[in-house]
Amino acid sequence: QLQLAESGGGLVQPGGSLRLSCAASGFTLGDWPIGWFRQAPGKEREGVSCISTGGASTNYADSVKGRFTISRDNAKNTVYLQMNSLKPEDTAIYYCTAVFLGQTSCVPNRAFGNWGQGTQVTVSS
Repeated sequence: QLQLAESGGGLVQPGGSLRLSCAASGFTLGDWPIGWFRQAPGKEREGVSCISTGGASTNYADSVKGRFTISRDNAKNTVYLQMNSLKPEDTAIYYCTAVFLGQTSCVPNRAFGNWGQGTQVTVSS
């Protein structure tokens, strides 16, 4: 069974930081490019960032570039999203999944079926 679990979300003030984790079970995460997506209530899911299998290549949405950093520790079977200088518009549920890594895009490949539960990030004063 191929499964991913998101964690690390929470409530933070504007300008604060959070680190999200995407942990794999039942397979080797290092075999897959992984991306983070987010969805706010009433809005469509959007790509945030993604990373190649070895971590050498990364993509970021313009809205988070310079503030977020994606990384991975394949020995720990985990992908991370470090979020700094958080803004209220970053408030959303954040999901991770396998992706196809394009030049500037992150396209879900649906290898793991349905989206998971995600982790809630709330940025508010």
